[in-house]
Amino acid sequence: METKSLTESAFDYDVVVVGGGPAGCSAGVFTARYGLDTAVFDRGNSSLKRCAHLENYLGFPAGIDVETFYELMHDHAETAGCELVADHVESVDRTEADEGFVVAPQEGEPVTARRVIAATRYDGEYLRGLDTDAAMFETRDHDGEAQEHFDRTYAASDGTTPVDGLYVASPSEEADRQVIVAAGRGARVGLQVIEDGRRDWGYPEAVVDHYDWLRSDAELDGEWGDRDRWREWIDDQFPDDHDLDEERRTAIRERLIDRRFDTYLSTDEITRRREQGQKELLEHVDDDLIVAAAREIEAEQ
Repeated sequence: METKSLTESAFDYDVVVVGGGPAGCSAGVFTARYGLDTAVFDRGNSSLKRCAHLENYLGFPAGIDVETFYELMHDHAETAGCELVADHVESVDRTEADEGFVVAPQEGEPVTARRVIAATRYDGEYLRGLDTDAAMFETRDHDGEAQEHFDRTYAASDGTTPVDGLYVASPSEEADRQVIVAAGRGARVGLQVIEDGRRDWGYPEAVVDHYDWLRSDAELDGEWGDRDRWREWIDDQFPDDHDLDEERRTAIRERLIDRRFDTYLSTDEITRRREQGQKELLEHVDDDLIVAAAREIEAEQ
């Protein structure tokens, strides 16, 4: 996991995610795993909880009950490094210096964040303070009455918005109808946050894309198993007119190489992670079902 930045942060968090449903948790998993200090504010009333049973999320052939799925999402976010905050966000505004954001919850103290990801399907009202161009909300007619709603086309497909540092995973017309689509949207936005952060820190454009992909260390051979070969390649990616001093450029290069080598796992580590993953799933299975399955296995043997 890469550390959050190459400089000390002036903010409480690198990323605040507003909403702990599928889109918000998915975004948080990516940003936190990458090393960004990430807080996910969740008041516990995600629209997902209105679903009686989740049937079309890939990987659960018989479907999965919403309570278990919600627990799995939050456990994943916490394991990745997110801080889950059980509070409702009332407003998001710019800091006095007009850099970053002040996130004001209903009960706790306000916190500051370098970037904010909105991930609440039904409610964007807390973003009103950022709508200086009156572009976030649109007026619709409901039974003869004009009502304002967050414009679900306000954000681009990657979640970026006209407000620097603000990303929207939800509300979004692209991702608000199915849980699996919402999770994918959140992941896309989380990756964009990482990519933008890398640009800010001075990473060359050729390597700002982040791919969270683990491989067997058996594939780490030949010239690309040599750190000096990576140094040569990365040095070639910096533009001739970059304005980084040698110390910072070297730090970026070595971080990139460290991260690359960390993505290769030994056979023992792959086995350990497989077993740990299955044990974690068991934590969310009813004990009586586990005992019954164990008895069936024992009887068959």
